Amino acid sequence: MMALGEYHSNFADARDAGEGLFDEAALRSPFDRLDWFEALHRDCMASATPLIGIYREGNVALRLVLAVNSQHISAMANWYSFLWGPQWAGNPSAAEKGRLALAVARDLRSQGAMLTLAPIADAEDAKLLEDSLRTAGWDTERTETGRNHWLDTQGRSFDDWWAERPSALRSTVKRKSAKGAVAIAIHRDFSDALWDDYEAVYRASWKPAEGQPHFLRARARAEADKGTLRLGIARIDGKPVAAQYWSSDGSIAYIHKLAHVSEAESLSPGTLLTHALFRMAFDEDKVARIDFGTGDDGYKRDWMEASASLDTVEAWDPRQPSAWPTLGKRKAKRLAARLIER
Repeated sequence: MMALGEYHSNFADARDAGEGLFDEAALRSPFDRLDWFEALHRDCMASATPLIGIYREGNVALRLVLAVNSQHISAMANWYSFLWGPQWAGNPSAAEKGRLALAVARDLRSQGAMLTLAPIADAEDAKLLEDSLRTAGWDTERTETGRNHWLDTQGRSFDDWWAERPSALRSTVKRKSAKGAVAIAIHRDFSDALWDDYEAVYRASWKPAEGQPHFLRARARAEADKGTLRLGIARIDGKPVAAQYWSSDGSIAYIHKLAHVSEAESLSPGTLLTHALFRMAFDEDKVARIDFGTGDDGYKRDWMEASASLDTVEAWDPRQPSAWPTLGKRKAKRLAARLIER
């Protein structure tokens, strides 16, 4: 059976086309849902044109949410995205996935000359996209460009899990909690005043300037409306000194943002706040997983128990002149690497 595809440049049409195929609430994560992509495009990627491909074969389907700038096609994703990947409907077999992905790879040549897909968390999806693009005539490259850390709760209570943490971490929490200087509150409701406190902490922290602060504020408000917001604020003498933005979506808690004021480090408000939010995720929200997002920061290893690569798949169409300069540099780089290995 031949895969049939269509592309949409606006989200309303894509919703209509996917109705009956894609159950948004049942998708793998909030980063797969059209409302996420629509907000990301509106607030962070407005200069790009959405390219939403939906391909069907019988009762199964594939959806890719992409963006186009000139001749460059990319995933509709940025630094706020924990992951990006193909979305499947109808439980397709490996063979059906292969045919759908190959149909997309062939048709994308008419949409652009260069392609960047990231961050792909599923290794099988990354390989499928790479292989399909290569078969369709693209020059491809897949690299590990990030890392995701997570923790599966496995039915444990917080206390049971906490007893397994590194002794230095447990000692820090015990000693700093005993001082009683840090007051912690975790909010499920949104207010601009609370978010102002979060932003004040972020600005005073070691973190670089926020890329799109209005996007995060809007997302936090939307999370609160859905009941999934977990906004933690730690204060000393009433002043906010640490803040963390989490969401608890179904069986997974996502750690979106965290920061603390450097001047308060001696009292470890960030560590105490993380401890409180983990306790809530385990014992109140009873999630199956806590996802620490992208990045391979060393401190995540104290809290997390598993990690995996986040891949980037890049591709260039050698039949299109606009791809030649970049493709030429890539080929030269690969040749140099091979010579060095010899």
